[in-house]
Amino acid sequence: MKGFHRIAAITPSVSVANPLANAKAILDLAYRAYDQGAHLILTPELSLTGYTCGDLFGSASLAKQTEEALQFLRFHLDNRFILVVGLPVAVDDRLYNCAAVIHCGAVVGYVPKTHLPTYREFYEKRHFVSGAALPPNAEIDGVPIGTDLLFDAGPFRFGIELCEDLWAVDAPSNRLAAARAHLILNPSASTEAVGKAAYRRDLVRMQSARLSCAYAYASAGPGESTTDVVYGAHRILANNGRVLAESRWEEGVSLMDFRPDWIDAVRRRETSFPELPLAPCRRVCAHIPGFEPPESDGSLAGLDPTPFVPADDALRQERCREILRIQVAGLLKRFTHTHAKRLVIGLSGGLDSTLALLVCHEACRRLSLPPRQTILAVTMPGFGTSHRTYANVQDLARELDVELRDIPIGPGVEQHFKDIGHDPAVRDVTYENAQARARTYILMDLANQEDGLLVGTGDLSEIALGWSTYNGDHMSMYAVNCGVPKTLVRYCVETFAADSPADLAATLRDVCATPVSPELLPGDQQTESIVGAYELHDCFLYYFMKYGCDRDDLRDLARHLLGDRYGDDEIERTLDSFCRRFVTQQFKRSAIPDGPKVGTVALSPRGDWRMPSDASFTL
Repeated sequence: MKGFHRIAAITPSVSVANPLANAKAILDLAYRAYDQGAHLILTPELSLTGYTCGDLFGSASLAKQTEEALQFLRFHLDNRFILVVGLPVAVDDRLYNCAAVIHCGAVVGYVPKTHLPTYREFYEKRHFVSGAALPPNAEIDGVPIGTDLLFDAGPFRFGIELCEDLWAVDAPSNRLAAARAHLILNPSASTEAVGKAAYRRDLVRMQSARLSCAYAYASAGPGESTTDVVYGAHRILANNGRVLAESRWEEGVSLMDFRPDWIDAVRRRETSFPELPLAPCRRVCAHIPGFEPPESDGSLAGLDPTPFVPADDALRQERCREILRIQVAGLLKRFTHTHAKRLVIGLSGGLDSTLALLVCHEACRRLSLPPRQTILAVTMPGFGTSHRTYANVQDLARELDVELRDIPIGPGVEQHFKDIGHDPAVRDVTYENAQARARTYILMDLANQEDGLLVGTGDLSEIALGWSTYNGDHMSMYAVNCGVPKTLVRYCVETFAADSPADLAATLRDVCATPVSPELLPGDQQTESIVGAYELHDCFLYYFMKYGCDRDDLRDLARHLLGDRYGDDEIERTLDSFCRRFVTQQFKRSAIPDGPKVGTVALSPRGDWRMPSDASFTL
């Protein structure tokens, strides 16, 4: 897929105070990473010398050997990748703990460490000076050195902070991100202690989230002195709050793919970055003009074929329970604010109305209200209602102890057809929509009659596609499912089933097993055979809303992520449906009722998605 770039964090086994041996070990692992598609490769802090040299850092011999090792690396590297190595660098009478960026056989910049730890086992100020002491625009033989360097790698920009810098109150990465770095590199030498690895992981993960960036961390490992401490070779690669690769306790290579344009998109859409003043930095060229580094296939970007549905069972169940809590909180506020006496809901026996009923039932529990007196469920069988869904309605009402009214809509709709002169043999959009609107006016009038609140059942995927009848099931007084995508609705119901008594659990599981259908036409009418698979639609919706992907991107993503489940023709047909319906059905979203947002993707015209209903837009 286009736009992805692969980076690597490597941990070689070092020989303390033997720079040439370390250079060879670095080179071996770097080419191993390159063979796996990496274009930028990060090594640990002071990787050329070893971090644990102690007072040997003041040795002229070590300084000479370090320079020779650096020249060795320069000589053996070409323009195929960028290498970041750690080494001590002398400027006049001061020594700096630096990361050197090597590209095309040359060092293009040195970044010194800003915050030098001098506590517990650390004593860096004995040997080094903070990079903050360097004068502005400092150079070494024409090569820039400073904490203000931003490296331009062509498709993306990266900055560097070293180990303790991440722990500091004012981490240099904050300024680098404000200079619009897509990627932060951290060569580190963090010692091991019980619980420290988890803390490190959280630091890296949360910094990548705060800065909406990719973050690569490589810490020292095998070969460092173990006189008093141990180094665990911790490598962490994260992007926008997600750890995508991690390894400890052994030398090796860890890889991650990321897309810089997606980082830009997230910053524009979901953060205050656009208001952040551009931090002053010196731009350093780390690419050959006109040369485009190879793109990766995105297989290591942590892309999820079902982005709304966690693959891990425990995480998925926790998310579903959290969604229920959000839905209930929203409904509780609206119900109590309006002083309504009842919750009115149309119950079809399908997934969406079942989830909405469960939300209503939980709201009653929270308010210590009897469900039978508070919830009025209404089933309105029509021309396409199946025995299975009708039976599940009866079972749900009985098992949840709610009042159920059975109001067939057939006679009323037939009279309506006579009134408007519609032939019921013509089973077109009028035939279907008349039923949806008949159900809605029944529910609205019952809500008025009962001094109640009509609870909507439509979900996020249906809202995205406009898969509802305007002023029919499109309308309610509060829409509890409006933030829940179809692929997650099923799991929300399943999670509730797991916590329910046996009879209710069996009914809920049968609802989950029932094919999605509007049940507006006699016979077997399945929604996904009309609009396409919801699994594909939700994939398209997520990557369009999250990153602004265009049609070609969405097609490539679907083929890459879901190609083992759907053929190219089906993906193309469903993508056609998504692109057409998402744009043309905005007029329905512009008039949707209130409802709670539950995730980062939402379509409220008052909040997350503002779009003209008559836009001439091609997705």
